[in-house]
Amino acid sequence: MRDIVENGAAILEYTLGMDFQAYAGNRLVRDAVERCFARISEAAVKLSSLAEELFPVHDWLAIRNLGNVLRHDYRGVLDSVIWTTIVERLPPLLIELETFLAQYPAEQETL
Repeated sequence: MRDIVENGAAILEYTLGMDFQAYAGNRLVRDAVERCFARISEAAVKLSSLAEELFPVHDWLAIRNLGNVLRHDYRGVLDSVIWTTIVERLPPLLIELETFLAQYPAEQETL
C-alpha cells in the first residue's frame, strides 16, 4: 500500500502546476508518470482482494489492468485517459490510503 502512496505522490509532484497541454507535451513527465502507474498497478496486484475489501469505492480491476496496458499496449495509451486519472481518480485514492496507513508505523511492512 505504501508503494501506491509513494508512487502516487510522485505522479502528483511531477505534474504539479501542469495542465493537460503541458503534460501531453512533456515526454519526460509522461514517461515518469507511466512508470509510476505501472508500479501502482503491480502493488495493487500484490494487495489482491484485500484492496477491494478495505477500499471498495476504487476500481481495483482497472488499476491492476493499467499495468498490462502500459507494458503491452503502450502505443494505445491515451494521454487524456492518464491525465483524467491523475486529476480525478488519484487524489481520492491517495487520501484514503494515507488515512488508513496513518494508523500504522511507517516501518511496519505488513498490516
